[in-house]
Amino acid sequence: MTRADAIARARDDFKSGAFLAELDRRVAFKTESQNPSRGTELRAYLKQEMQPAFAALDFSSRIVESPSGKAPFLLAEHHESTSAPTVLIYGHGDVVDGMEGEWREGRDPWRTAVAGTRLYGRGTADNKGQHSINMAALRAVRDARGGKLGFNAKFIVEMGEEIGSPDLGKVCDLNRDALKADLFMASDGPRLSADRPTLFLGCRGGIRIHLDVNLRDGGHHSGNWGGVLANPATILVNAISTLVDGHGRLLLDALKPPRLTNQIRSYLADVQVVPTADEPALAENWGEEGLSAAERLYAWNTLEVLAMSSGNIEKPANAIPGHANAVLQLRFVVGTKVEGLIEAIRAHLVAKGFPMVEVRAAQSFAASRTDFDSPWIKWAADSVRETTGKAPAVLPNFGGSLPNDVFSEILGLPTIWVPHSYPGCSQHAPNEHILLPLTEEALTVMAGLFWDLGELPGPLTGPLT
Repeated sequence: MTRADAIARARDDFKSGAFLAELDRRVAFKTESQNPSRGTELRAYLKQEMQPAFAALDFSSRIVESPSGKAPFLLAEHHESTSAPTVLIYGHGDVVDGMEGEWREGRDPWRTAVAGTRLYGRGTADNKGQHSINMAALRAVRDARGGKLGFNAKFIVEMGEEIGSPDLGKVCDLNRDALKADLFMASDGPRLSADRPTLFLGCRGGIRIHLDVNLRDGGHHSGNWGGVLANPATILVNAISTLVDGHGRLLLDALKPPRLTNQIRSYLADVQVVPTADEPALAENWGEEGLSAAERLYAWNTLEVLAMSSGNIEKPANAIPGHANAVLQLRFVVGTKVEGLIEAIRAHLVAKGFPMVEVRAAQSFAASRTDFDSPWIKWAADSVRETTGKAPAVLPNFGGSLPNDVFSEILGLPTIWVPHSYPGCSQHAPNEHILLPLTEEALTVMAGLFWDLGELPGPLTGPLT
């Protein structure tokens, strides 16, 4: 058998309807990790669905309990040779709230439904569809090689990603030897666009910054006290304006990343950020000057105001409020010095005349990415190009958040993500879906990657020629 045979098997799996039937069965598990009553469903997905599926692929597997008791994990392994490369694959079987009753045309979020080129269902894009594609591609390669993969494979499935992966780092650290590999390759998030295969090497980090101005209890009549009482809302908006200007440009150096290197610019030189018709148009004259849209999104930091509150916007009173609050978020790339950031913001606001603004941090996650010199990047890009005839977009990092640092920092692996969704997939909202043509292509992309992995005599350790 050949590479073409493996790809053909993956495509046949899609065209026969077998893959879609498999995904429908998985979507039916109501694995809402944010719902405390779904613990039985979370465990059932692993025991009733994942373990039999891995057994059929000749993987051994075991359930690993969460240290905090929140959500279980599954570790699966297939070993063929000590000299062959080993890949670690990841997926999460939990989903966000199903939002029953809010889906278009009365669709049931717990059953897949085809409409045109879309396949609807909760988890189709995030993440049941994506790890199912990877498992189906493993099956296609195994069948094409007569029951062998040609490499060693390990798989971790978690059931708490949508609650922030609270125990993923601990579980991986405790099972470091069992998860030892040469490469991490997994699928989550969207491609750059539906028609362009994409690789990304990590993700931006994030930190929420709470700003609070508490001057007095209650409100005071704006006619009797206006002009002699400080207004906390006025103070707050002016304090924020010293951090980020009216065009979204960072003003405080402590919020900025290191200067963009020529290497990063070269990776992003042919990357175009073009929203589809049902996505918001890019704002003109917004963001850091001198950068392309791709550089702003994938290689720069942004400070966003997520929420603000003062008084009662629904029923405003003619009174000066006593309090004002805002929640900001800094999305940051690798190299940003976030240690001491809150202290730097606090000192900056004091220097600007806003000592009354209280500053605190919450909900932070790390930025991480694979070193650009890793030979796995070119290997993966070459494989995708051979399968699709398209040069994949190679992004330094995903714009959003994923637990990439667990794999890159705790386990010390080169990380490559191969997403199978697209930006307009409505993940985390009603009408979540995947695109059928993209799904078929994704199956072939992964079959090609897994076939090529089995062709390597051993792990990649030097530059590819």
